[in-house]
Amino acid sequence: MITKQSQVLNLERVQALDTWLRTTNAKLTQVNGQRKYGGPPQVWDGPAPGARCEVFISQIPRDTYEDLLIPLFSSVGPLWEFRLMMNFSGQNRGFAYCKYGSPEVANEAIRLLHGYMIEPTFRLNVRRSTEKRHLCIGELPATTKQEDLLKVLCVLADGVERVSLKAGPGIDGVSAMVAFSSHHAASMAKKMLVEAFKKRFSLNVSIKWQSTVRPSPDEPPSLPKRPPSLLPAPQKPPRHTPSAPPTRMARPPSFLQAFCRAVGGPVVPQHSALPSSSRSPSQGRPVSPPPSPVTFLHELCKATAVGQPLYKTYYSHAGRDGFLFFNYKVHFTGAPATFEGRVMILPGPSVTSTLEEAQRAAAQQVLQRLSNNQLAP
Repeated sequence: MITKQSQVLNLERVQALDTWLRTTNAKLTQVNGQRKYGGPPQVWDGPAPGARCEVFISQIPRDTYEDLLIPLFSSVGPLWEFRLMMNFSGQNRGFAYCKYGSPEVANEAIRLLHGYMIEPTFRLNVRRSTEKRHLCIGELPATTKQEDLLKVLCVLADGVERVSLKAGPGIDGVSAMVAFSSHHAASMAKKMLVEAFKKRFSLNVSIKWQSTVRPSPDEPPSLPKRPPSLLPAPQKPPRHTPSAPPTRMARPPSFLQAFCRAVGGPVVPQHSALPSSSRSPSQGRPVSPPPSPVTFLHELCKATAVGQPLYKTYYSHAGRDGFLFFNYKVHFTGAPATFEGRVMILPGPSVTSTLEEAQRAAAQQVLQRLSNNQLAP
């Protein structure tokens, strides 16, 4: 594996990146085929960027990394976030996204750095990022409820903010418009939701970008304060027929009680509740993104008094496509259940970040396995 990667990677560039990370104490996170800096960085002082603050960078040499790109684009103004798309081999994919604090700084980056020669014969292409944030999910069951779909999407994808449904003539089943916190979150969801709905619910949905966003007069539901209930899993999506009104979706039993049964823990104390990242509608404030899988599982265990999850991850092997495979065991200190499995991740910029990503993937898989089993008694 080392010999094969050495034929692909420029080891001097990789070592230069490692040196830069140690010297600057910069933090990079490997997520879904890309490396992310910031969002926001630790030194950020100010509000989150709005629209038209992100630029798209292409024509990047495949062995050019953040140690050159981040200082270059930071010379224009402070970075909120920088995302470099990565190949399985460890090379970049030739493009990145850079987000500033204001549209004015983004415009300046385009003016100053478009055409910049980062290496001989390599001139960067810098332009405005599209930043679409809305997806349209089609061919959902006619029995789909807005609140239940929002809860499901918050488990399957990051950055979900709100959902609105539409049905009627010319629409097959039910269609949903989903708003995300960022273009990145929407793009990642678009890549995986079709397969996720097919695998978990036996639903063949369609997903496309929603180019025109029309605000609804009704306030869409905020993020749930409880872990998600599941959509029904019919073999074929039911069709909407006027003569047969849609049936209400069956509600699963209490999630906290079911979680305790699933891990063999004690009875849930009264008034236990999961901390929520959402705010009540009466406050009228923006909805915060849902917590990471590690944080969510930690808080779930705390709310149900089953102790804390203990993780053990063991490196297994590297695949030919560059993915790393880790075996894991997750044990709860106050319950007999132990979850074992294997996760597949891309290597991070350091050993620590790679192990953190393996733990995050393990926590996500444990949560998904509990949801797939519907936490049945």
